[in-house]
Amino acid sequence: MDETLLSQIIDRYESTIFTVNRRLNAMIKDRMPEELTQEQYATLRYLQGRGQCTSSELAEIFCVGRSSITAIITRLADKELIARLPDDKDRRVTYLALTDKGTAAVNEMRLRIQELLAGVIKHFDGQEAITFIETFEKLADVLVQQPDEGSRHKG
Repeated sequence: MDETLLSQIIDRYESTIFTVNRRLNAMIKDRMPEELTQEQYATLRYLQGRGQCTSSELAEIFCVGRSSITAIITRLADKELIARLPDDKDRRVTYLALTDKGTAAVNEMRLRIQELLAGVIKHFDGQEAITFIETFEKLADVLVQQPDEGSRHKG
């Protein structure tokens, strides 16, 4: 790809992703219950999809340190939205899973977010929406397959 075109595409991407993230995050935050942060919701949503997992898995998936995940887990457990489940075979391992209250909270927020996104997606015809999500999924796949570049640039 031509360097000038690549530079223009990167500039457009940076500008667009900034606007999309800022606006969508603000819109989602407005619909979030006061007692729940977006990070907590993302954790609950992940647990809903997985059934159960460890805090180490959460830290890896969300690309954050274990102390950050521990703080989120503690708050969610204090709100009785998740339960800590000891492993039957290895006492050092603790699994995390949604409680019934956590499942209800996730389902309520999913509905709110679906309503929000439906209002945005309605501005695209069906094929545009499908092409967009397929391209966005491809981007996600490429990023997941890349080695973690972020750790090499810290310092």
